[in-house]
Amino acid sequence: MNQVNLISKKRDGNELSEQELEFLISGYVAGDIPDYQISAFLMAVYFQGMSAGETATLTRLMRDSGIVLEHSALAGFAADKHSTGGVGDKVSLILAPLVAAAGLYVPMISGRALIHTGGTLDKLEAIPGFRTNLSMAELHEQLKKIGVVLVGQTDNLTPADKKIYALRDATATVNSIPLITASILSKKMAEGIDALVLDVKAGSGAIFRTKEEAWELGRKLVATADRFNLRVAALITAMEQPLGNTVGNWLETREAIDTLQGKGPADLTRLTLILSAQMLLLGNKAGSLEEGIALLQDKITSGAAFEKFLQIVQMQDGDVSLVKNPQDYPAAKFCYEYIAPRDGYVSAVDAREIGNISMALGAGRASMEDGIDYTAGIVLRKKVGDKVQTGEVLACAHSEDRQKLTANEERLNQAFSFSADPVPQPPLLYGLIDPDGEKDWDPDREEFVISQRGEE
Repeated sequence: MNQVNLISKKRDGNELSEQELEFLISGYVAGDIPDYQISAFLMAVYFQGMSAGETATLTRLMRDSGIVLEHSALAGFAADKHSTGGVGDKVSLILAPLVAAAGLYVPMISGRALIHTGGTLDKLEAIPGFRTNLSMAELHEQLKKIGVVLVGQTDNLTPADKKIYALRDATATVNSIPLITASILSKKMAEGIDALVLDVKAGSGAIFRTKEEAWELGRKLVATADRFNLRVAALITAMEQPLGNTVGNWLETREAIDTLQGKGPADLTRLTLILSAQMLLLGNKAGSLEEGIALLQDKITSGAAFEKFLQIVQMQDGDVSLVKNPQDYPAAKFCYEYIAPRDGYVSAVDAREIGNISMALGAGRASMEDGIDYTAGIVLRKKVGDKVQTGEVLACAHSEDRQKLTANEERLNQAFSFSADPVPQPPLLYGLIDPDGEKDWDPDREEFVISQRGEE
């Protein structure tokens, strides 16, 4: 085989066989095919797409390019959740200990912040001493002992994805549904899980801004996962404004701690409970969404969920005292308060811009080599639908660098929009996709109902 011929075959819209894809991926991982040729292949996929069979093959090849975890020694069901990324999305920090407290094993391998979206690993590492680079032996031991582990991707897990993702980021081919699908599922299936819940976000702060694109990605993810007999469900959720009230590493970690203790904001708490309950459904720990939510709420009320988080922090060498007493965490040196310029109602909070501003304040990375200011970020005092009066504080920006605050004051002001008339609360989620079909979320009944979109 010849890689140039395969690139031109895909460029012209033709389907590659399993053997041809294996030639490209294995050759790239081995160093026999250079970056520039795989970059050309990725661009061809970006424009021509991939068939269902090609996507499944690419997923398998990327999964099997490294080790695949195996949990046969565990007497239980292993499940995980993946989010396509958003602003203020600290769900994983709450969901992992919460679901583990409810009886499922959660081997969660997460990522870092890049551009406007935060990273679970960076939020965890805001806790002094917290280690996310556990060895395989440590990972297995912790999972066996407390049922949950929160770590980063190792060199031995899906090395093909690690190399290809770096190229996608550098060649503007990130927003390709087949490539996104293979990247997400290869990493998650390498965890050796039995079930996966996907949080596919739509809105200004998401990888895809429209609901239609999010539904399309959700369908592709579910259909591909189903080919591997992985129990799967994708929830299509809203990302028009930040989730919760904080954006930034320690700020979000503290909000996650509050939520585990029953003191979190309503939108973050509700979405976490729904995603977690869906995991319990797939893992046969609940017979209905309502039953799952009730079980999880009990784990929060009883303190079991927070205790599980403390166990994670202790086993991964984090400072437990600061988790128990988050008010003792050093605050950022400088802050800027955005004051409401008029009476009215908040009509929009631009999630992507809030994420970008938070990054500019020091909370994120423009490249993987950049350092992070764990205290930097934004606290939202008002969100969409809230009534405001002139002079009220709408948001507080925090940073160790006064110049960064000054440079971003006007950007923060412009991220808010106002209306003289009342504004309804925005939706939290839109629907669900699983191998049996699609359902819409009914906020009045608080349940998923058979989708009517196909009849519109």
